[in-house]
Amino acid sequence: MDKHFPVARRTTINSTNELTEAMCRKVVGQPKAIAGIVPYIQMHQASLAPEGRPAGVFLLLGPTGTGKTRTVEALAEQLHGSPKQMLKVDCGEFQMEHEVAKLIGAPPGYLGHRETQPMFTQAKLNAVSSERSDLSIVLFDEIEKAAHSMTRLLLGILDKAALRLGDNTTVNFERTLIFLTSNLGARAMIRSIRPDFGFESIAGVPHKDQGSKLESIGVAAVRRRFTPEFVNRIDQVITYRPLDADAMAKILDHLLADFQRLVNSRLGVRAFRLELTGRARKFLLKEGASEEFGARELKRTLHRFLVHPLAAEISASRIAPGSLVSADAKNGRVVLRVFDDKERAA
Repeated sequence: MDKHFPVARRTTINSTNELTEAMCRKVVGQPKAIAGIVPYIQMHQASLAPEGRPAGVFLLLGPTGTGKTRTVEALAEQLHGSPKQMLKVDCGEFQMEHEVAKLIGAPPGYLGHRETQPMFTQAKLNAVSSERSDLSIVLFDEIEKAAHSMTRLLLGILDKAALRLGDNTTVNFERTLIFLTSNLGARAMIRSIRPDFGFESIAGVPHKDQGSKLESIGVAAVRRRFTPEFVNRIDQVITYRPLDADAMAKILDHLLADFQRLVNSRLGVRAFRLELTGRARKFLLKEGASEEFGARELKRTLHRFLVHPLAAEISASRIAPGSLVSADAKNGRVVLRVFDDKERAA
């Protein structure tokens, strides 16, 4: 066994269906994206992944707020128990050519060699695996923002699963899932679904035609931005669709459940229970609907209309421990009503 690898561990996810179902519960409205990723994990578990390459390389395209980064976080949670168990590179921090050297460190003899710690080392890569799975997850977020030298650096990783550092040591990426996210073509995708003029601006694009149209727009944008040799080293180019009304409703349920868990964990004995009326749900979904910004706009809407007023009530000690807080919508805002134990019993 290669000395760079940790001892192989078997993930606790035992079937494709089990992992797919768990991922679809976490990432709403993108079943085709999940279906494109899971088989590569299964190939690795079955020891059928090709040698000398990463276990999987994925380019995730689509408008912002559709679940690209959320997919990677959900996978890290399923494989390792935490959405933060990954190496994440914010490519917006590497827009200048010289900044890419931070990834591999300065060579010996160069100024700053001892002070510059590379972002990628074998120890750091192995540290984001776990007892549950030996697969490490690496995320390059918004890859189109990175300098061209980063894509040249990535060629060796994607093709040979190897990265040579400034000190001449080599990092092995064979037991790694590599994700690249990008908003390339996102505006064109939105325009194609909701054209500004013509018959389609009234009728919209038929749902059955949306998938192939978005994929062609995304792939064309990728081929304009990246070289053919870079694109050919990607295993799956996955295009995320804008979220529909049903998906947004499910995401709202997830956000509310997450907020209730936050209240319970942060406030402890001072926690309260939050309930929304049907009017409040409809109001938040209407205000948070955005094809351009997706679920991110819904999250901002939830904070603005619900979390901020709740924070003001908590700061003023107007919510007693164990209370039921009912949220309703009236006159363009969310109205809170607090019920104590006696009122709840009545």
